[in-house]
Amino acid sequence: MEQAHLSALNVKHAGLDAQISKEMKRPSPDQSLIARLKKQKLKIKEVIAGH
Repeated sequence: MEQAHLSALNVKHAGLDAQISKEMKRPSPDQSLIARLKKQKLKIKEVIAGH
């Protein structure tokens, strides 16, 4: 896998992590949104690990 592609995936992974953290700090976090973001993050992590 190209280094640029891996870098882009790492950036996207970090961005999802930031979104999850931001949502969890809200007074009334949207649990379904958090679950979707975590699934996306896991899929990206699997792609990165499988390169």
